[in-house]
Amino acid sequence: MVDIRMLNLIKVVGGLALTIGCVIFLFGFFGSDSKIVTAVGIGTIGGSVIIFLMGMFFVVSEEVLKKTNK
Repeated sequence: MVDIRMLNLIKVVGGLALTIGCVIFLFGFFGSDSKIVTAVGIGTIGGSVIIFLMGMFFVVSEEVLKKTNK
C-alpha cells in the first residue's frame, strides 16, 4: 500500500511552493517593474514542480521495491 502520509506531504509542500511562486510571479509581472522578482517567481514555480516530481518518484520506487520483495 502506498504511504498516504508521504503522498499528502508531497501534495501540500508542492502546492504551497507553487502558490507562493505564482504570487511572486504575478507581483513581479504586474505589480513591480523589477524583472528579478518575476524571475524568482518562475524559479519558485519550477522548483515546486521538481519537488513534486521527485517526491512522486520516491513514492513509486518505494512501492515497486515493496512489491518486488514479496
